[in-house]
Amino acid sequence: MSLGSHLQELKKKHASLSEKVEQAQRSPGIDDLAVRELKKEKLRLKEEIARLNN
Repeated sequence: MSLGSHLQELKKKHASLSEKVEQAQRSPGIDDLAVRELKKEKLRLKEEIARLNN
């Protein structure tokens, strides 16, 4: 897998997690821990994307 395609895949996963976080936050009774874990994963992906771009 080339670096470009790997970055594209990471960006897709990041966008997907963004949508999941937004949906979870709009959902009543959602587990705060679950939202926090989604946000941690989203941040991890963002950091990896930034690292690979440098």
